[in-house]
Amino acid sequence: MSTLAAEIQTDVINPVIRTVKERCRVCYTCVRDCPAKAIRITGGQAEVVHSRCIGCGNCVMVCSQGAKEIWSSVDVAKEILGDTEHRIAAIIAPSFPAEYEDRDAELLCGQLKAVGFDLVSQVAAGADLVAKEYSQLLEDQPEKRWIASSCPAIVTYVEKYHPAMSESLAPIVSPMVATARMVHEQYGDDTKIIFLGPCPAKKLESVREEVTNDVDLVLTFGELNQLLDEKLTDDLKVEPQGFDPPYPHLGGLFPLVRGLLQTAGLKEDLLVGDIVSADGKNNFAQAIHEFETGSLDTKLLDILCCKGCIMGAGMTCDSPSFRRQSKISQFVREQVNQYQDEPELSYKADFSTSFCVDDTRVPLPTQDEIEAILKDMGKLRPADELDCGTCGYKTCREHAIAIHKGLAETEMCLPYTIDRLKSSLKELNRSNNKLADTKVALVNAEKLASMGQLSAGIAHEINNPLGVILLYSELMLENLESESDMAQDLNTIVDQAERCKGIVSGLLNFARKNEVVRTPTNLQKLIEQCVSVTKVPEKVRVSMRFQMEDPMAEIDGDQILQVLTNLINNAVEAMSGEGAIRIRTFGRKSEVGFELHDTGPGIPKENMKKIFEPFFTTKAIGKGTGLGLAVIYGIIKMHHGRVSVRSNTDPELDATGTTFIVTLPRQMESL
Repeated sequence: MSTLAAEIQTDVINPVIRTVKERCRVCYTCVRDCPAKAIRITGGQAEVVHSRCIGCGNCVMVCSQGAKEIWSSVDVAKEILGDTEHRIAAIIAPSFPAEYEDRDAELLCGQLKAVGFDLVSQVAAGADLVAKEYSQLLEDQPEKRWIASSCPAIVTYVEKYHPAMSESLAPIVSPMVATARMVHEQYGDDTKIIFLGPCPAKKLESVREEVTNDVDLVLTFGELNQLLDEKLTDDLKVEPQGFDPPYPHLGGLFPLVRGLLQTAGLKEDLLVGDIVSADGKNNFAQAIHEFETGSLDTKLLDILCCKGCIMGAGMTCDSPSFRRQSKISQFVREQVNQYQDEPELSYKADFSTSFCVDDTRVPLPTQDEIEAILKDMGKLRPADELDCGTCGYKTCREHAIAIHKGLAETEMCLPYTIDRLKSSLKELNRSNNKLADTKVALVNAEKLASMGQLSAGIAHEINNPLGVILLYSELMLENLESESDMAQDLNTIVDQAERCKGIVSGLLNFARKNEVVRTPTNLQKLIEQCVSVTKVPEKVRVSMRFQMEDPMAEIDGDQILQVLTNLINNAVEAMSGEGAIRIRTFGRKSEVGFELHDTGPGIPKENMKKIFEPFFTTKAIGKGTGLGLAVIYGIIKMHHGRVSVRSNTDPELDATGTTFIVTLPRQMESL
């Protein structure tokens, strides 16, 4: 391998799979389908952990968004093909008839030579030789148990996740390496070789220390198609050509499940059980595990990572698997007839190899550590472990172990995320309600401030003329007989002027910005005092219930007394002098408060938002100014408290009536 190619090869092949982050939708499909669990979720991105990756390409095949790609070596291939000082050979995997089912093999061979390859040989020839090596291995060492080493993804998986089984890997090179060594022996060691095939794991195999001098570059069929599309221009003359030696026989069956066995003349006898085949991401890991534990007692475990190489991640055709298999079988039959008279060549090259231990296993967490992680995910009891699989792991405990290894995040758990979302929505609703209440309070505060300024101005301007009217009316009354018509008219003027004076007094009380003078006050005694001095009709029953262990609070007693008096008077008027008033106190560590309930007709819903607005009243003309509740609202807000109201006007739902709830901070420090 050239120095430049080696440098680029290292950068390109490690990693083999790249993540296109902008396409990743974090669906966890790649996590679910990765047999090596080499996908790490970090920051909402599914990334390949290259030290754990076996290059199988399952993540590429299952990603519907195209977020996983096989790293392209096309540019490196162009550079190698531009080398005019060396012979360039293409060795093509025996799965190519399935990829190019509509293209004649000799035309494909001609196209490869047209774009710069000097030689085109079939890896099926190396597969024939490898098959013989397996037959000889089982004959020479019948007492040993072996794992077939033709699939590079399986080899890497064993070295990384079952390192103790590395010694059980059959010490025989793959058909790719065997073919490369045959080509080098036949055409010279300086021949540069590019392997064309269906498997990205071959990229990892080509840079193994044991075979670095055999294959210069690996292209998947997808990369080869890109290369041909770019180089096969209209002015490039292409003529069909035959393949170059070495020639194959039954080795073309290798990309099929049990293809190695048929090529080597071995039989999987279910009664004897000396040879067992397994394939596919859902089976091979279990088969290796059972082989290691001894529960699968067999002489040879013929195993493939995919459902045959014809289903590799580097394939681009969309034909179903049985059609691909049919194309391979048909092509092998033709090849056997074509090359049956070709003499069998012997080679001096060494077709043995060795394997290393690359243990990437992470120690399992303790039971306590697993339980702590599960607790963080809201799984406090076994019933909470739903094992729904949406995170990409079969069980919640596998997910917890992956979190401990740094491969997963708690947010991958869908039930956990839904619970978090529900909590966030509840918190958001609480914040929105709080914001709405604050907005209403601000609007009311602005109204109160504006009305206060207006009221103060009006009261100041009206108060003096009213005083003059009252003064002169009183003077005139002193000079008249009480039964005269003039006296009666003057009394009417005095009554109405006094009423105006009361309204002005209310305006002044509303507009006055009193400061809150907080002193330790017994709220219970304050309520008792208010009830005892407030005039209540005989037909109105007042009851009190105190439910505070500590009735003391730092409040302005006079102002709260005014609040209580206004509420009692409003309740009496609402009940037309007949009914019941219930007062209940409550207290918490930082708050105290009281509820005042009446059995009146209630407040209509359309008026509920207006009751604290200045001058709003439902009383008859001359019965109220509409300032009482506005004054109450202002006093409670100056105390940094809250006032709310509940009311029912429909006797079919419940008893009618209105309840005012006043809540006050217990101390200054709680504000």
